[in-house]
Amino acid sequence: MSIKGRVWVFGDDIDTDQIYPGKYLPITDKNEMACHAMEGAEGGEEFIAHVKQNDLLVAGRNFGCGSSREHAAIALKGIGISVVIAQSFARIFRRNAVNTGLFLLESDEIGLLKKGDMIEVDPVGGTITESENKTVLHAQTVSALEMQIMEAGGLLSFLKTRYNK
Repeated sequence: MSIKGRVWVFGDDIDTDQIYPGKYLPITDKNEMACHAMEGAEGGEEFIAHVKQNDLLVAGRNFGCGSSREHAAIALKGIGISVVIAQSFARIFRRNAVNTGLFLLESDEIGLLKKGDMIEVDPVGGTITESENKTVLHAQTVSALEMQIMEAGGLLSFLKTRYNK
């Protein structure tokens, strides 16, 4: 499996209120939720205006810290983000992302990526290839079970395909 896309870069300690501000929690429509992804983060307005389907989000340490709202992962996936690559993820955000089918990778080499870079990601093999210079970065992959859940499109889809035979 290979995912190609353009990079959006955010910093350390991006919390769930920056990813999906709490004032939008009453919204239940996933398309409307997506319109507010990263709205609370520095650079969020530009992100919302220009993000495209299959773009990739790169962030620093502790991405998704804060509350346990799954809205953050749902909004990112809904706005078109195919993979989030960070130095580390907050535990609950990681779980929510897996459960919603949003691909994750952890890498300490993300500092080599810049906003607008085109990259190709292999979430199973744990490689990130920068398209222009063909630089290959390495990432820690998720567990085999987490990968199966993400590939199925999330936990509910995984359970339906596994147990509704």
